[in-house]
Amino acid sequence: MASLSLAVNLILYFMAIMHINLADASNLLTNYMGTSYMVAVLISVFADIFVGRYMTVIISSLIELVGLLLLTLQARSDRLKPPQCGFPVDPTCQRVHGGSEVHLYLSLYLIAIGSAGIKAALPAHCADQFDEKHPKERLQMSSCFNWLLLSLCTGGAISVTVFVWIQNRKGWYKGFAAATGAMGLAVIVFIAGLPRYRIATVQGSSALTEIFQVYVAAFRNRNLQLPENPDELYEISRSEASPDTEFVAHRDKPFRFLDRAAIVQTAKDAAPNPWRQCRVTQVEHAKTVLAMVPIFCSAIIMGTCLAQLQTFSIGQGNTMDTSLGKGFEMPVASLPIIPLVFLIFAVPIYERLFVPFARRLTGIPTGITYLQRVGVGLVLSIVSMVIAAVVEVQRKKVAVRNGMVDMIPGRQHLPISCFWLAPQFAVFGIADMFTYVGLMEFFYSQAPQPLKSMSSSFLWCSLSFGYFMSTIIVQAVNAATKGSTASGGWVASNNINRDHLDLFFWLLAVLSTLNFFNYLFWASWYKYKAVAPEEQQQQQAV
Repeated sequence: MASLSLAVNLILYFMAIMHINLADASNLLTNYMGTSYMVAVLISVFADIFVGRYMTVIISSLIELVGLLLLTLQARSDRLKPPQCGFPVDPTCQRVHGGSEVHLYLSLYLIAIGSAGIKAALPAHCADQFDEKHPKERLQMSSCFNWLLLSLCTGGAISVTVFVWIQNRKGWYKGFAAATGAMGLAVIVFIAGLPRYRIATVQGSSALTEIFQVYVAAFRNRNLQLPENPDELYEISRSEASPDTEFVAHRDKPFRFLDRAAIVQTAKDAAPNPWRQCRVTQVEHAKTVLAMVPIFCSAIIMGTCLAQLQTFSIGQGNTMDTSLGKGFEMPVASLPIIPLVFLIFAVPIYERLFVPFARRLTGIPTGITYLQRVGVGLVLSIVSMVIAAVVEVQRKKVAVRNGMVDMIPGRQHLPISCFWLAPQFAVFGIADMFTYVGLMEFFYSQAPQPLKSMSSSFLWCSLSFGYFMSTIIVQAVNAATKGSTASGGWVASNNINRDHLDLFFWLLAVLSTLNFFNYLFWASWYKYKAVAPEEQQQQQAV
């Protein structure tokens, strides 16, 4: 509720108020969004080692609250903004600079860091409320992620309608102030639940560090000979270990080379160097994480496509007719309400109708496998980009036909409804439900026990790379097409009507198709973590 209106409307704020050109504004937004996902991984490590997940949510919420306050202050004060002008047609417009630009970046990245902490800790804290050893609660955890998505969509629906309308009609500072109030309310609501939460203990060490130790030890031991018998690899004695210590049996495949990290090099009564000699269980955890990397990478291009719906598609809508009957115009940044509404209805239908039906056919507790769910979403993301390209062709034809190629976006509108953009948003919304919830379930179910608290961060990290990839692709496309257009590239000018956004969308559709075939290879190669027979019987009984 507090942050989604920023993701969809900041592109207009950067251009209209801060006088940043379209390509730079798009890159600034995608870098901000990418940071909000990338930092989530680091914060999840911080949560495990020092303060715990529930406290991380509180601290992160307060950091985001400060960032929103600073953003509101800048939108309210004329001294912290460049002078008003007719951007982008007025050549005398002054871009935000100096202390005002520092203020903008500081507020944005405080919001990004706070949002990252919530993304990192909240899903894992949600999963902490269920006992994975209890068969019924284990299945309820899958439903929990679906309902978490539903709550995000509900808050997002309010954000992209009410808050965006306030920003565009009542003033940016009032819209940001509303988001600040929502963030303050979030802190109060979360703290109110503390007496009833199941609180996970702080581990005092990072499981991610143990994974890195395996990779370092395997590299340092690369010249050592592996023993013929895997039982000769290093593992602590079960009789001497604590009852909670996890043991994983050795596997020859995949990634046999990592076994070198467990070659015994020290005497039994001496403590081994953890960066040169690791347990077999550690090695198997490292193998599992490495096997998940290709699946993780397959979501990057989809994150790149999502970035376009939050940047260039908003720019498209800013040139189109946004009227809804007489006397009311929908803010263009409210277009994401379309996928959100679809998801609000689709998630319960998926959870209550599709999953039970598919479960009867497949015998799989979740209806279809995690990777099948991800694959459906990747296909739908391709369809969304194809629709976006076709719609952009039609939008430009309308601009040419009506002699409005050099129109002023936001002040003049093409005689074509912005609801032509609805299909690309709607299809991508359904793709979201399949891919991102599927990935969240996949990472949480397949991650080693010590890494489960960080599993949701893998998803945010893939999204982060997607946003940063968007920045790279935009710059690369403009560099490669610099000589083919008068504006200096397909998406380089401030006039979207003279750009070649349709070709850019086609490029993303092609990249997404190649990515899907790459995903099919790795998904068919991946072997799910084995489930104990008694646990499988319990799941079937439930």
